[in-house]
Amino acid sequence: MKPEYSFADGDRFMPDNDKLTTYSSNVRWGEKRYFSLDFFLRRRFGEKVYRIALNGGMTCPNRDGLLGTGGCIFCSAEGSGDFAGKASLSISCQLAEGKRRLREKRPVHSYIAYFQAFTNTYAPVSYLESVFMEAVSDPEVKVLSIATRPDCLGEDVIELLMRLNRIKPVWIELGLQTIHPETVHFIRRGYDTEVFDRAVRNLRAAGIEVIVHVILFLPGETEEMMLETIDYLNRCDIQGIKLQLLHVLEGTDLADVYRREHFYVPDEAAYIWTLGRCISRLRPDIVIHRLTGDGPKDLLIAPLWTAAKRTVLNHIHQYLKEKDIWQGKEYHG
Repeated sequence: MKPEYSFADGDRFMPDNDKLTTYSSNVRWGEKRYFSLDFFLRRRFGEKVYRIALNGGMTCPNRDGLLGTGGCIFCSAEGSGDFAGKASLSISCQLAEGKRRLREKRPVHSYIAYFQAFTNTYAPVSYLESVFMEAVSDPEVKVLSIATRPDCLGEDVIELLMRLNRIKPVWIELGLQTIHPETVHFIRRGYDTEVFDRAVRNLRAAGIEVIVHVILFLPGETEEMMLETIDYLNRCDIQGIKLQLLHVLEGTDLADVYRREHFYVPDEAAYIWTLGRCISRLRPDIVIHRLTGDGPKDLLIAPLWTAAKRTVLNHIHQYLKEKDIWQGKEYHG
């Protein structure tokens, strides 16, 4: 369905002639119409908490030959950790460098240690314990967040995560992306959705909070398919979600497919339209960690409009307000 709005006059939305209702239904999330990560962190820790992306020097079973060698079709050479620290540096040094960069812009003293690059539980448990303990030992680190695959969470790893969670909150971030088998095969995810379900159950039984990554507008997926992924996650015991659209990055196999087939990539209006529907369908207690993304500008092939991340976020907030959308408006659990 084509969006009913456009950008004009200084990047302001021009709403249609429908009468817009006023959003006053017991707002629970401050000024935003969704349960934002910033609101959650301020409520939990009493202040703004900033993320520092780290590189634990690991790889991925979808790259080293165990499951495959090419990785997920969209994954960059840096294992989707293009903004993370350098693996050659210790975790303490990466944290120090991240703090330095953040403090150049504002006074900051609370952080999320985010192990982002590659699969961050794909290593011997002794090594995992050493790098994770180095992070949580920093008194300014409030949360340990670990991006990984659901097929790399054995009993020994979960036992380690339980111990770490007694020291500081541990979040596990899982890249589900979609529930649809044909898309799963195309993106070379390398595991069935049943593996994801089992991992979520095991993590929740251990008291670990789960954040799920979903990519919108994967090739071949309709809006209804994307909403089916949201509906599926509404039934799962997850605590957070990251929503973003597909980025085509130089050097990936996806870039080769894009140049060959020129599959559909949405413009900003189409993305925000579908994102609004996802937010409206999303269970209202799930924290939204991300609404858009920004690939490295020197690698980004499409969509180029995502490079202006702050502008895109402003447009999203405007759209939700003007269309009277809030998280869970159309959720029927």
